[in-house]
Amino acid sequence: MGAVEHDEPPSKRVKVYSGELKGHSNRKFVSEPPSCSVSDSMAWPLPSQGDIEIVGSKGFKKAELVRIIAEALYSLGYKKTGVHLEEESGIPLHSSVVKLFTHQILDGNWDESVATLHKIGLLDETIIKLASFVILEQKFFELLCGGKVMDALRTLRTEVSPLCINNNRIRELSSCIIYPSQCEPVGIYAEDSARVKPRSALLKELQKLLPSTMIIPEQRLVHLFEQALDLQREACMFHNSFVGEMSLLTDHQCRRDHIPSQTLQVR
Repeated sequence: MGAVEHDEPPSKRVKVYSGELKGHSNRKFVSEPPSCSVSDSMAWPLPSQGDIEIVGSKGFKKAELVRIIAEALYSLGYKKTGVHLEEESGIPLHSSVVKLFTHQILDGNWDESVATLHKIGLLDETIIKLASFVILEQKFFELLCGGKVMDALRTLRTEVSPLCINNNRIRELSSCIIYPSQCEPVGIYAEDSARVKPRSALLKELQKLLPSTMIIPEQRLVHLFEQALDLQREACMFHNSFVGEMSLLTDHQCRRDHIPSQTLQVR
């Protein structure tokens, strides 16, 4: 093919796509030591920076790594193992106030959850208003679907509207009270309670609004693995999609003989 053959593993040849990765993290990494093998970086933590313990040659925060692993364990169904990890490490997946907020959302304690939202420690008032809007919108729909029309109207007038968020949406919500049959075509839940957004879905929507340092994004570890595989695939000079699945256990590298070399069709 005329290409220069590389004997180095992909981990040594991976390109850095700063444009793609910049959005996932704004952390400043510790510069890599001049001589540091892969085994050394995996085995020994780097010195702490102040009160923050750093691990790996790239300067990952130990607390973030433990929290991401704990979230992965819970999402895979290993709840006891996740709890044990939190207890042994002394690093909780979420703070006590975030746990309280989560339980309040799942239990449908809307007023309490909005009050707790203001105690979480968010500095951005816009995020607080957006999250409050999402919560109170769910409260509105559940009241409406429960036949409590006047309570739903009161929530819309005294709690949702004063937030001054998305006036078009407020008008759509108002139309649900006056013309419930027109809710479905515009994407709003109708009176049938089966069409109300599940509270678990509401929690996922809130997770997207709140900072990742506060609530670990769902399946964050899986996303990081997928990102690593994508980078290895992009760096593989002889990559052939027919080779098979990529493994997390080894670095991906297609051999030269994986390049298609047989004629399958002639026009």
